[in-house]
Amino acid sequence: QVQLVESGGGLVQAGGSLRLSCAASGIIFITYTMGWYRQVPGKQRELVAEITRLGSTNYASSAKGRFTISRDNAKNTVYLQMNSLKVDDTAVYYCNAAGIGYSRGNDYWGQGTQVTVSS
Repeated sequence: QVQLVESGGGLVQAGGSLRLSCAASGIIFITYTMGWYRQVPGKQRELVAEITRLGSTNYASSAKGRFTISRDNAKNTVYLQMNSLKVDDTAVYYCNAAGIGYSRGNDYWGQGTQVTVSS
């Protein structure tokens, strides 16, 4: 059974920081590109950042310079360090695992964690 369990969301003031974690189980972690997405009501889910098994990263323009994605392949966990948070960062943040190679075609999502940034 595949599980992606996010944690670390919450309420923070603008300018503050949060660190999201996503612990994966039931998958061969190194055969997945891991990503963080976010969604606000009435809008499409959007990519925030993603990281390949070797550590190559890709960021949305809104996240560059403020957010850092990382992964610990020994712990099957991906992180998103969010600094200088803005009110516009308020959203539900979802962890995604997109299979490559051996796991190609598999795509899994976590249940989401709420991030609320107050002014």
